[in-house]
Amino acid sequence: MKLVVAIVQDQDVYNLNADLTEAGFRITKLASTGGFLKTGNSTLLIGTEDENVDKCLEIIENDCKSRETTTSMLSVSMPGTNYISYPVEVMVGGATVFLLEVDKYLRF
Repeated sequence: MKLVVAIVQDQDVYNLNADLTEAGFRITKLASTGGFLKTGNSTLLIGTEDENVDKCLEIIENDCKSRETTTSMLSVSMPGTNYISYPVEVMVGGATVFLLEVDKYLRF
């Protein structure tokens, strides 16, 4: 048995949750926050049998696409000067997935 830990952007989580549930996967969703852009993410915990891992990963890959967006970043040019905000193009979306071996699974 495997535990799939998928960290996905909040924009992708609704469709991903629906598609995984429709395919018969059980999901626990945890709210999380990204470190770089401080945007909302969701961490999905998905327990599945070894033979279903590829199907789970395929659904995650299909639903979580990377995309480019513009955001404002703050920069300090010199100590004592004002902060200057400027737009920056960054890639968001996609998924970060960890695949863990499960020693024991209990369901009460």
